[in-house]
Amino acid sequence: MNRKRSLFFALTLLFAAAFAIKLHADAADEIARLAALMQWKPGTIVADIGAGDGSYSFAAAARVGPSGKVFATEIDQAKLKELNAEIKKRNLQNVTVLESAEADTNLPVACCDAIFLRRVYHHLTKPAEFNANLIRSLKPGGRLAIIEFPPRPGLEPVEGVPANRGGHGIPQKIVIEELTAAGLQVEKIVNDWPGDSYCVLFVRK
Repeated sequence: MNRKRSLFFALTLLFAAAFAIKLHADAADEIARLAALMQWKPGTIVADIGAGDGSYSFAAAARVGPSGKVFATEIDQAKLKELNAEIKKRNLQNVTVLESAEADTNLPVACCDAIFLRRVYHHLTKPAEFNANLIRSLKPGGRLAIIEFPPRPGLEPVEGVPANRGGHGIPQKIVIEELTAAGLQVEKIVNDWPGDSYCVLFVRK
């Protein structure tokens, strides 16, 4: 029995390690594509809105280099704590964690060359207010990337979001309508983004 438990434990650890490696590779590959699309270079200042476990923030930090900077924002207290711990563990000098709010990124004014939201926009309960904050934080000529997926059957609806989302996810048309109404201009649409997603790139003129 003990041997079975030991084997199960070892296999669980192996699976977790393999998953972590794959997640890191996926994040690095996706960030490489995003960096090319948004024209990042060493020294670029980027914000990852809704950073989660930080995988994409850390991949972005490697892309922009020590002369660049990444703001990793989160609303969840447990994730904020984990992000700060991981940054300390990795000794990352170019990543800053910010606590965001329902309608506010809490980013400084005109701080960013680029901002991205990866599968976060469909969770926004106050998109108009949040969009105004996103634009406030972009430098003139700065770019915003929204990576999302259309509503999918079988997923629980997100509580508190506008009814026009049509389920868990968001139609591309709605993303474009809301952010162009906020004052941004569509620069490019990519419909073959990883994970059956799309990416809409906006620019602040």
